[in-house]
Amino acid sequence: MTEHGFSMRARVAGIGVVGPGMSDWSGMRERLLADSGQPLTPTQIPNPEGLPPTERRRVGKVVKLALAAGLGACRDSGIDPAGPATVFASSGGDGENCHAICELLAGEDRRISPIRFHNSVNNAASGYWGIATGAQTGSSVLSAFDGSFVVGLMEAFALVATDGEPVLLVTYDHPYPSPLNECRPLGPAFGVGLLLAVEGGSGPVLNLRGLGCAPADRLADPVLEALRRSVPAARCLPLLRALAGGVAASVALESLNGQTLIVEVQP
Repeated sequence: MTEHGFSMRARVAGIGVVGPGMSDWSGMRERLLADSGQPLTPTQIPNPEGLPPTERRRVGKVVKLALAAGLGACRDSGIDPAGPATVFASSGGDGENCHAICELLAGEDRRISPIRFHNSVNNAASGYWGIATGAQTGSSVLSAFDGSFVVGLMEAFALVATDGEPVLLVTYDHPYPSPLNECRPLGPAFGVGLLLAVEGGSGPVLNLRGLGCAPADRLADPVLEALRRSVPAARCLPLLRALAGGVAASVALESLNGQTLIVEVQP
């Protein structure tokens, strides 16, 4: 029994992943199914597609990570990235830019450039997504600490249920520089994009069943389990493992305050 039961359903039309040792859903699927325990190579964040040269020079690694994951999900689904509404979720946004601003404020010259300032807000990735894709659809931006993936997933499902149109969820995290890293240590850069749509087309169906206190699912691969535990965005990995397996499953995803979100996967 869940403590807070509800039911929301949506179809997974596309998946994009950028993380250590993988640059797309195909690579992620292979690794999830292998359970090899092999070390992962550092995350390679590609240059963002679609941005004009000037904007490309202005964006930080966090925005590049988010755009790459979102565009990967759109490619996987075959949907024009300008079409779906978006939900961007990150536990802390651009830590490198925050660090740079703190250094400026701690010095004698405290003038902060407009570029630094507009990159400091949590909706920077959403804004650059609109520039890169030409999207004029609605966009939600949220942060829920270690529960950001689950909260973002529920927000995206609610939008699909309300509007009946595709919604792109992009969840991403990037490690902070020192000394912020000592206060908030994060694992390697990781981003995931899920293109969600109403039932009726191709792709597995997810049913969000409610929030409860069941233990969060873990991964048999110790390296991937360490990634799941160290990066809030990577709390999605048990769900991706179920999707990679292509069989019916029930997954408990770690949320906030000891709660888990129960997700039923129907191939």
